Amino acid sequence: MTAAIQAIYVRGHEERQTPKPHVVYRIEIQAHVRSWQMWRRYSEFVELHTELVKSTGSPPPAPLPPKNTFAIFKGPFKHESAMIEQRRTGLEAYLRAIVGAKEDKWRESYVFREFLGVPVGKQIPTAGDSSSMQFSSASWLDEHLELQSRIRDVRADINRRDTLSDRGDVGASHTASVQAKKKLAEILSRVRTLTQGLQELGVAGMAEGELQRRTDMVARLQDECEKLGKILTIARQVTRANTSAAPPGGFANVSLTPESNRAVLLGGNKPVTRVFGAALKSPQETEQTRPLDDHGLLQLQKVQMEQQDTQVSQLTAILQRQRHLGEAINEELRVHNELLDDLSNDVDRVGGKLSNAKKQLNRLG
Repeated sequence: MTAAIQAIYVRGHEERQTPKPHVVYRIEIQAHVRSWQMWRRYSEFVELHTELVKSTGSPPPAPLPPKNTFAIFKGPFKHESAMIEQRRTGLEAYLRAIVGAKEDKWRESYVFREFLGVPVGKQIPTAGDSSSMQFSSASWLDEHLELQSRIRDVRADINRRDTLSDRGDVGASHTASVQAKKKLAEILSRVRTLTQGLQELGVAGMAEGELQRRTDMVARLQDECEKLGKILTIARQVTRANTSAAPPGGFANVSLTPESNRAVLLGGNKPVTRVFGAALKSPQETEQTRPLDDHGLLQLQKVQMEQQDTQVSQLTAILQRQRHLGEAINEELRVHNELLDDLSNDVDRVGGKLSNAKKQLNRLG
């Protein structure tokens, strides 16, 4: 089953007046990672039972509560609440019997999953299976979350590839790169399926605002996949030995920049100078830039610029906090200076009064 059900309950009911008075029952479903609830009326249980019998060829392990439970009473239905509770208990036992049965033909049927609103869009189509997958609104969101998790896995593989390449472990680095490419290809296939499922949901009557929001979500996934594809094209599989003296025919798939082009790009014939200060040194190759071609250098520059922008933003925030602290300290010092000035004036007044008192004492003496 796409989402294994851990527990199922029929808890409570609700009386509704449209299109005509009827009772609906609240079904609570608990799976591995999520829980949800569905509202179903008794007639829908009857339709479910009929479809299960038709599709599997045998009735479910537990019977439905009798349809004419209320019909045996005449008049104002004094015991209606008790009858509704009895039916609720019977419906709960019916669903639990299907979920807990040894045979899975009833709970694996599409009609049962659709009845409970179980996500049915998690399976990956096999090779050659071009049929579109069927999504419900909830299962579409589950698939989107799953793809986001897979994208994080690809990023982790790329980081592992770069770390192994820096250590000189070419074989392990190549393996990590191959794994990342396979995962990315699978993600791209599932994103296309997700797009088709969204189109089907739109045809089925999804609200325009929600449809636009999910379209933007798919677009962001596609952008992430495109960025990861560009990162995977960067040649990081060259070791120091291969950069210093590459054997003939070795690593033919690695795109290295010719030394002449690199010299023109980095050095040139004329030294780079500034108007003020000492002349700049000629650009020097590093272990990080030597294995890269022009595209790789551009990507490295973009990454470093993004890191610098992040550091500048953090430094700006720190400076702003320091500025606020300085302004607060300045305000506090101003208040203290005013208090000291007031204290000095008070001391002067008390000193003058003491001098006058001393003069009067001298006259009396």
